[in-house]
Amino acid sequence: MRRRDLLKGSVAAGSCTLARGKRAAAETPGVTATEIEIGNTMPYSGPASTYAAVGRCDAAFWRMVNDNGGVAGRRINFISLDDGYSPPRTVEQARRLIEQDQVACLFNCLGTPTNTAIQRYCNQKKVPQLFVATGADKWGDYKHFPWTIGWQPSYRVEAGIYGRYILENKPDGRIGILYQNDDFGKDYVIGLRLGLGDKFEKMVVKAVSYEVSDPTIDSQVVTLKSAGANVLIAAAIPKPAAQLIRKLPELGWKPLFFMSNVSISAGSVIEPAGPEKAIGMISAGYLKDPADPRWNSDPGMQEWRGFMTKYMPGADLTDGLYVVAYGVSQTMLQTLRQCDGDFSRENIMKQATSLHDLEIPTLLPGIKVNTGPANYHPIRQMQLARWTGKHWEYFGRILESPS
Repeated sequence: MRRRDLLKGSVAAGSCTLARGKRAAAETPGVTATEIEIGNTMPYSGPASTYAAVGRCDAAFWRMVNDNGGVAGRRINFISLDDGYSPPRTVEQARRLIEQDQVACLFNCLGTPTNTAIQRYCNQKKVPQLFVATGADKWGDYKHFPWTIGWQPSYRVEAGIYGRYILENKPDGRIGILYQNDDFGKDYVIGLRLGLGDKFEKMVVKAVSYEVSDPTIDSQVVTLKSAGANVLIAAAIPKPAAQLIRKLPELGWKPLFFMSNVSISAGSVIEPAGPEKAIGMISAGYLKDPADPRWNSDPGMQEWRGFMTKYMPGADLTDGLYVVAYGVSQTMLQTLRQCDGDFSRENIMKQATSLHDLEIPTLLPGIKVNTGPANYHPIRQMQLARWTGKHWEYFGRILESPS
């Protein structure tokens, strides 16, 4: 049996019990008579290590699948490697997964800059880069990158929703934007411009960026307050997001505050920052909030809690990252089931882009997964939510982006 030297912080679902059969023909890499290999990169270390919860939950999900017989009689060998949220390391790890481990596909690799670094490589190699853990709008570019598909709603759609809300509820607002200086952050600026239309230049008084390597975002926040902004939109990953939530009360600044959906987990962002400091903060969601008692009796969330209790005992059940990971893993499982035993890379990609009205237990009611040959944005619906101090309270109707 070929040995694997998985990096520190990596996880391999069921790797201790997997038996390796004779490798299948070269046209079906990553597939044997007994196993399907799936690759993943995740920031188990570095500035975005909060997201490591996603990788751990992905691995636990595939352990559950294996305990229930796998897919088409094959166990899933989920190989997840630490990239530290560093694009050069992501390239190194992706090459290892594809060229050395010869995985059938990549799944749920996390981060906009990291996935960007390997997108062209994956498409040149014709390796499915499936359901990437980032909402950058470019993951829907099926014409130029037919082997890459997103999962969560586009950041541009989300920011456009904020823009329309501001126009309706604070038309005289003076908007400040804090954004990460990469495609992730810039998509929010583009989306806000689309949402505000010709009012963008007049209403946005200041936009400042931060680098992932910045130790704090304190100076940027002071700059935005000094510019006279009374509306704040933050496109930030968890660490700077928590810093921002803590900083606003210190400055005595109480703007109408919008936070990127990627940093609204109660367990990993809001609780560490101080839940009382985030009261009134607005975001747009598409998943059920595990901290909201509204979902205590919900069958889908009961299913999720049962999974967490058995496969992730001791994990924080208020951390929405586990809800995200469970939902996207369910989408991947359906993709594999639709393959009907043909796990060639071509068919895996075909099935990933052939999902119709897929109901996921952790998605908000009315929101479904849909993909097609010309639709690489699986989730196009969101709903506004406000932090109450204890949980997210949804309001308004489900909003859907145009096709």
